[in-house]
Amino acid sequence: MPLNPQAVELNEAIESANPHILHMLSQRGKEIYFPRKGILAQTAKAKNTGINATIGISLEDDGAPMVLDSIDTMLQIQKESYSYAPSYGNPGIRSMWKAMQHEKNPSMGDLNTSLPVVTSALTHGLSMAGYLFVNEGDTIILPDLYWENYDLVFKQAYGASLSTFPTFTKDGKFNTSGLKQQLSSEKTGKKIVILNFPNNPSGYTVSNDEAREITSILTTAADAGNDLIVLLDDAYFGLVYEEGIISESMFVYLANAHERILAVKFDGPTKEDYVWGFRVGFVTFGTSLNSPVLYSALESKLGGAIRGNISNASNLAQNLLLKAYQSHAYEKEKKEKFDVLKRRYLKIKQILSDHPEYREYIVPLPFNSGYFMCVKVQSGNADHLRTILLDKYDTGVIAQGDLLRVAFSSTPYQLLDTLFDNIYKAAGETV
Repeated sequence: MPLNPQAVELNEAIESANPHILHMLSQRGKEIYFPRKGILAQTAKAKNTGINATIGISLEDDGAPMVLDSIDTMLQIQKESYSYAPSYGNPGIRSMWKAMQHEKNPSMGDLNTSLPVVTSALTHGLSMAGYLFVNEGDTIILPDLYWENYDLVFKQAYGASLSTFPTFTKDGKFNTSGLKQQLSSEKTGKKIVILNFPNNPSGYTVSNDEAREITSILTTAADAGNDLIVLLDDAYFGLVYEEGIISESMFVYLANAHERILAVKFDGPTKEDYVWGFRVGFVTFGTSLNSPVLYSALESKLGGAIRGNISNASNLAQNLLLKAYQSHAYEKEKKEKFDVLKRRYLKIKQILSDHPEYREYIVPLPFNSGYFMCVKVQSGNADHLRTILLDKYDTGVIAQGDLLRVAFSSTPYQLLDTLFDNIYKAAGETV
């Protein structure tokens, strides 16, 4: 089937700006486009007409959106929030989020990136990246400690295979050699990599030196002729509790690293701003050989994929967040929540230091950030241990392979001692 002329136009724009990016697109990615000549375009042209019978929403006779009073009295927000958002997202929050990215990542400086596109939180953003870049049979390279939803998003939905390497070396460092080996184990060509820091489930963020080494490995692979799509899952961005580890996104290192590297940043307020149910996320593109034409084309393809998938993300949530970001109290309130999580993190460090006997049964993996930490079960079955904790100790944790994932993000400070004591006692029963 021939491509839609609008898709051809976008592909030609991408190829003219950076032909490597065109090679990175999946077949779906090459075929997708944002419908600028259909209903949306006709609606936009009729925006200021005296009689506008184009919009697929219900309006009162005075032109205001139809709203149920029972809902409106609970929210008391601008009526515009009840309408559709653009498929790309609310223009105000897109611009605001880009400015905030630069504030939170000072090294971005004048780094030229796309304008963030709004998705229905990170999971949807990752799925849309799969749409744009993943063909059936493609291999995705990532550490072996990863969020299990990647299986559903990339394997089940798009037919990719996940090729993993051990996350940590024996001395507790990020396994950069494993990443290098995986990149060189396949023939030269298009390759997809996922990096997630702070990591779910381990709660680990790489050091400054490790970040530079990762960047060197990826640029070397690009120099060798590989076209690299690097998906940066920044769901827990900013929740860093130690010195010497990166406080900025790997996007800073990779978005201008090489013309054959396309860095794709996935972030959003879900964890950063404690609004898990708002379902708002952002996708931002960065590459060294770029132009407004290239980024506009990528945004259009992503906007088209969103349009054909969910139409648009929640306008209500976007408007609420935009108001919050404009509030003078925002930074102070965010710091207060961060301090709660850091205090719990430091408490766990102290507990593990005060109880060396715990290592007889459970050994903590390296952790320094995020929501979680993991302990490796020295003997017995981790899922069996999880069951004992549920049945006998009134304690819930997540079992993954031979690990238990502990969410200190949701555990009250005063219960942390009991939590780890329960894990130790229950682990002793499995020996």
